[in-house]
Amino acid sequence: MNQWYVVYTHAKSEKQALLNLHRQGFSAYLPLHLKRRRHARRIDWVPSPLFPRYLFVEMDIKQTCWHVINSTIGVIRLFTQGHLPTPVPTGVVEDIQTHEDETGMVVLNAACSFKKGDMVRITAGAMYDHVGFFDCADDDKRVVILLNLLGREVKVRLPAATVSACA
Repeated sequence: MNQWYVVYTHAKSEKQALLNLHRQGFSAYLPLHLKRRRHARRIDWVPSPLFPRYLFVEMDIKQTCWHVINSTIGVIRLFTQGHLPTPVPTGVVEDIQTHEDETGMVVLNAACSFKKGDMVRITAGAMYDHVGFFDCADDDKRVVILLNLLGREVKVRLPAATVSACA
């Protein structure tokens, strides 16, 4: 019976390990998400591993020569308990796959359906009931809102759960 197992990789070698596992005939999965990157006064979104240094491989350990995974380029080791690989609980990897969009990226903040410039209301916290404009979503479940405070436009970072659409 095929099950998913966790593979621990070298730093920033997830894609290399994935490619080499595929070349060896293994069914491997590296969940990616869009991560906000800030560089040289520019912010962009880049595909990044959802779990840095980890990926999943699907196999039947009774019928597969799984020991070769540990000597695959990019891989440090397959997670084991004793001498056998430890399976991921049933449904975990499949659940991650159901959260992928049409480009194959895992969507983390699906609750944030605002577009830049949408009017939003803060529903909790010190800024309760203030109205502002949505600027952008952050990769750690936060949003940036533009508020008019004391005649100045100020950027405020808030948890996404504390912002709702303004009616």
